Amino acid sequence: MNFVAVQMLIGDRAKYLGLIFAVAFSTFLMSHQSTIFAGIMDRTTSQIKDVQDANIWVMDQKTQYFDEVKALTDDDVYRVRSVPGVEWAVPLFKGLPRAKAFDGNFRVVIMMGVDDASLVGAPRDMVLGSPEDLRKPDSVLVDRVGYEFFFPQQPYVLGKTLELNDRRVTIQGIFNSSAPFQNLPIFYARYSNAMTYVGRERNLLSFVLAKAQPGLSDDELCRRIDAATGLHAATGKQFGWQTIRYYIAHTGIPVNFGITIAIALVVGTIVAGQTFYIFTLENLKQFGALKAIGVTNWRITGMILLQALMVGLIGYSIGIAMTAAFFEITKGNLDLRGFVLFWQIAAGTGAVVLFIVMAASLMSIRRVLVLEPAVVFRG
Repeated sequence: MNFVAVQMLIGDRAKYLGLIFAVAFSTFLMSHQSTIFAGIMDRTTSQIKDVQDANIWVMDQKTQYFDEVKALTDDDVYRVRSVPGVEWAVPLFKGLPRAKAFDGNFRVVIMMGVDDASLVGAPRDMVLGSPEDLRKPDSVLVDRVGYEFFFPQQPYVLGKTLELNDRRVTIQGIFNSSAPFQNLPIFYARYSNAMTYVGRERNLLSFVLAKAQPGLSDDELCRRIDAATGLHAATGKQFGWQTIRYYIAHTGIPVNFGITIAIALVVGTIVAGQTFYIFTLENLKQFGALKAIGVTNWRITGMILLQALMVGLIGYSIGIAMTAAFFEITKGNLDLRGFVLFWQIAAGTGAVVLFIVMAASLMSIRRVLVLEPAVVFRG
């Protein structure tokens, strides 16, 4: 009977291909948009993830996400260091100065200032140079996006110069960075230098990075810092999710992507359901003949479900392959880096496709179950 079910399905090539196309299109749209959404949310935490030396971030109590901070005072670093259980604590600065090449090309950049002594928070995935090169006078590290913007189509070499706030700086290192939400070039400098590259304010300290002593959990140290200083302490993972929740709650990003995904789900279900229903109606005589020779309703139901699963599997495979191919092709583009097809999205899309084909088959099963075998003998 399974062979008969397959032959019935592929016998009408137009409807068979239409079913597969509907499922494949729905799969591609859902998985593609879900991946873009996940990638954008992941980008909001890029600078948090790139700090690999410290587990704990300390900030003002009212800070909601990474890109909007209230400056701390330099004394806050010492207050955090004085909390029992803190192994060390160092300052971290984040600002948005304007960098200018000597050919006149300029752009706002993300400037990260790391502790002068320890260089905690400096990038580790270096293409050229070393974080230790930040100790050289007026030196900066720049990510690949920034280097290729200011020096397009030029090989990676160290020693090139730029202007930051009318100060001449030398590129002493090039590194790979996670893609930031704003997709701006990322620069690193020592804390004392970074503050001079940004317009001077009374307080410029953005965060305090800290690490717990051996044997003390990060969560416990965060509670101690909160209680002792009145500041807000969170692990890198907690701060990352705090940032993501802010963008979900206060921007239109999830709504826009949600509408597109919902449309893909509705269109896929309706088109596949309608096409599968018409396919079943056109094969009522064949199903009637099967019932006339004694095939049970359960067996016919299994045949319809097999047809639906076959369409779903082929359509899903084509759609998810199109999504994977898209992100594989675009991964070499630095502006689109960070967008990858997560297995969770592939699995979730598969579950939705299963729902689509099951819903489509249910529309047809009832029509077949109430079918009288005598229909096969009618003209």
